[in-house]
Amino acid sequence: MNEIIEARNLTKNYNDVVAVDGISFTVRTGEVFGFLGPNGAGKTTTMKMISCLSPRTGGSLTVFGMDPEEHPTVIKAKMGVVPQETNLDPDFSCAGNLTTYARYFDIPAAEAKARADTLLAFVQLEEKRDVLIDKLSGGMKRRLILARALINNPALLILDEPTIGLDPQARHLIWERLKLLQAQGNTIVLTTHYLDEAARLCDRLVIMDKGKILVLGTPADLVKQYVGSEIVEVEMTDEVLACLADLKISYEHAGDMVQIATESARDIVKALLDHCKPKRVITRQATLEDVFLKLTGRTLKE
Repeated sequence: MNEIIEARNLTKNYNDVVAVDGISFTVRTGEVFGFLGPNGAGKTTTMKMISCLSPRTGGSLTVFGMDPEEHPTVIKAKMGVVPQETNLDPDFSCAGNLTTYARYFDIPAAEAKARADTLLAFVQLEEKRDVLIDKLSGGMKRRLILARALINNPALLILDEPTIGLDPQARHLIWERLKLLQAQGNTIVLTTHYLDEAARLCDRLVIMDKGKILVLGTPADLVKQYVGSEIVEVEMTDEVLACLADLKISYEHAGDMVQIATESARDIVKALLDHCKPKRVITRQATLEDVFLKLTGRTLKE
């Protein structure tokens, strides 16, 4: 089966609120697939429906070729979930959290202990084996939750904001572990607010807003299609804006700067310096963040 998840016109309502509004997508076996979007876009709600935690209101959804509402037990047995919140049991050690969780999958005690030891090494927590949860840093807790999600050797891994609140070192370690899991054949579905994380990890992704999918594609293709290869940033003054209008150069506002998407930053910079005389000009590669902000807007969303 090439497609491990398939959704068609998937909808979820909470009373009069439409949280997910008729979205369609597929996740292919062995890929890392991402959901991006501002707060309230419908990402976590979609993950809950995939994870058999929330029934859909409409449309169709299959995971491993099965309906999550008809075969939740079978699907959950083949799935590992990393929730957004840290929900480890404080009464147990690192190893205890893993072996206790293994009971939900009827894994024999000896096998559970062996898997726990292997997974603690995998997330570089073997030295914390017997340490209680309250003694762990935030990064250690997230790594342990990842290890817990792997205790049943899942074919599909669902991660909701897996590196939220972590320092750069902890984030990079989790990225390395996820790429290793993909190399071993796992399919990974994740949500994230970190655009660099999505660009680094995802083979394909969707950007959602207000319950709808705005775009779907590879990070590189989305950047090329919606932004271009380079960005020129220049200070926003009345003189610069008037000059850009005269030159018929399109731009977007970004704080106290304007941004110009282009395939040739050199030509744009030359035109700016020759005609507009700006005090400050910055050139850089276009990124997924530029796509995200262009499609979802730059205003703060709660």
